[in-house]
Amino acid sequence: MKKRKFPGSFYNPITAFGTTVIFLNIFLIIFLLLFDYLSGSPKAYMGIVTFIVLPFFLFCGIAIALFGIWREHNRIKSGKSREKIFPVIDLNDKKYRSALILLSIGLIVLIIFSAFGTFKAYEYTDSDEFCGEICHKVMNPEYTTYQYSPHARVGCVQCHIGSGTEWYVRAKLSGIYQIYSVLFNKYSKPIPTPVHNLRPAQGTCEQCHWPKYFYRESEITNTYFLSDKNNTKWNLTLLMKIGGGNEETGVIQGIHWHMNLSNKVTYMMTDDSRQEIPWIKSEHSDGTVTIYKTTDFPVTDDMVKNGLKRRMDCIDCHNRPAHIYHPPSSSINRELAINKINPKLPFVKSLAVKILDTPYSSKEIALDSIKIAINNFYNLNYPEIAASMKDEISNSIIGIQTIFEKNYFPSMNVSWKGFPNNIGHLYAKGCFRCHDGKHQTEDGKVLSRDCNTCHTILAQELKKGELRISLGGVDYIHPVNIGDAWKNENCSNCHSN
Repeated sequence: MKKRKFPGSFYNPITAFGTTVIFLNIFLIIFLLLFDYLSGSPKAYMGIVTFIVLPFFLFCGIAIALFGIWREHNRIKSGKSREKIFPVIDLNDKKYRSALILLSIGLIVLIIFSAFGTFKAYEYTDSDEFCGEICHKVMNPEYTTYQYSPHARVGCVQCHIGSGTEWYVRAKLSGIYQIYSVLFNKYSKPIPTPVHNLRPAQGTCEQCHWPKYFYRESEITNTYFLSDKNNTKWNLTLLMKIGGGNEETGVIQGIHWHMNLSNKVTYMMTDDSRQEIPWIKSEHSDGTVTIYKTTDFPVTDDMVKNGLKRRMDCIDCHNRPAHIYHPPSSSINRELAINKINPKLPFVKSLAVKILDTPYSSKEIALDSIKIAINNFYNLNYPEIAASMKDEISNSIIGIQTIFEKNYFPSMNVSWKGFPNNIGHLYAKGCFRCHDGKHQTEDGKVLSRDCNTCHTILAQELKKGELRISLGGVDYIHPVNIGDAWKNENCSNCHSN
């Protein structure tokens, strides 16, 4: 009998099958690794197949092979033996030759199609549809808002993972519990934000947006409507000091000063949503360090030492770059400005805001309730307008329903109130998390809340024909007379309710 290289327990059909599975998966893993390397642009989701799916089947093959060895060892130990371990293949017999050729061709075709199928599976997992539609109920709010965001053409994985393997593995390992949560209905409603294990902006946002070259100013005109009977229109034109820049362009200042590579801003938060920031440290290129503390309560050294700290990057202000839940007031302003909702309908602004912010148990009930509430309001209070502007009311209902579908998701308890947008300061604290006039150094230097720090008001039109304009800037006048309260209170204290 021919001398064997391995113990007799290794020679059995089960172990042979397991070994085949092992080598097939090793081949596929090597194939995908080479493809990823030679493609020149690593795909974030390549690892979901290469490092998770295929290794799973690889370990299954190992388990099968070990089971075969264990089973065969017990057979030998009990006195059972195999006269023939494998079928005898006599290549002198034409039938065996034909069968072997067909089997070989089939195996080669199987390997090729397995490699192709594996790649196509990976390619699908790299798609936005996979991210947004596989877990449709869970991800429906995020996927819907993503489709209407400024980053709708940027793939999900480009922001959430980026290129290369390291962050892919970290993101997917942390996502194992998410899969379990979806399968067994253990996920939170709504999904909490911010994402604490999100890759730093240097590896995602800054692949397209480079803070070094943010040094211009940008003119923006916002159109607003009051919540009065006439839906009074007013405009505000701002010169936004985008700022940032670098030493080559001159003075480094403006909003993106925070992201200038010469500066390092670290802050401490006291809540998971990063809305309460009592301590800030600013490190400058010349080595100087400035520390600001809130005056609302004592910030002790122990609090700073043990508190949760984070280095500021793009996401701390642009915290909703692709999943924006717009407040009803701003959404209605936009629809009124383009006449999708007719501003001639009395009280339509205040009515729409109230209806949108009413809690509903389902999307279907909400859409039906919006239609009923608006029709009832005008039928009861303005019957002549209800009759003469029937089409305008119908179109306005459609506009309000569309706003609801894009920003409210009752099944996941999602609305704009649970997802503050840190750009600006009207509907959330935003800039005023730090620039509230209450953060100061030990020697009394205060983080200013002056409007002109970030923008200059070029023009303000309070009502038709009354335009205040100056290239040097005009003082802001609140469109509703509330005295000087707006100077001392955060805008969001009123506008977020």
